[in-house]
Amino acid sequence: MTNDERTAPEATPSIEDLEAQERRLVLPRFTHDDAWALGSLLVELARERQAPVAVDIHRAGQQLFHAALPGSTPDNDAWIARKRRVVERYGCASYLVGARFRAKGTTFEVSSRLDPDRYAAHGGSFPLHVEGAGVIGAVTVSGLPQLEDHRMVVEALERFLAQR
Repeated sequence: MTNDERTAPEATPSIEDLEAQERRLVLPRFTHDDAWALGSLLVELARERQAPVAVDIHRAGQQLFHAALPGSTPDNDAWIARKRRVVERYGCASYLVGARFRAKGTTFEVSSRLDPDRYAAHGGSFPLHVEGAGVIGAVTVSGLPQLEDHRMVVEALERFLAQR
């Protein structure tokens, strides 16, 4: 992928596109077994692409899945925690939160009033939204450019829901 492709307007989803993803990717339930299946699917996608990522799934404050693939580092775990905290605080994808701040002509770091050592509105963490229960956790990927992290999680959730 060229640099132009990464910055082309069609390559960057709009806020409306991101919000539509969240409305579409609602789960009927989310069990420990579901966390294993979704996490394993993300690991499979990452291995196919030789992506140096770490994958994490949290539900209600408990880590249900974690994997660190070759090339990932402890920094990826720190990014996971920071991005997940944004999902937990705002109830929506970390990439969407950052996009909303950018749409207002500012950045999350400047305007959120949250500690950037604890919160990062960068792509890669997506809410686990369960029908009738709301957001119960987050699935997070770290190791790629933020939009690629976001897209990997969305692709995995789409496949996961299609299998159910």
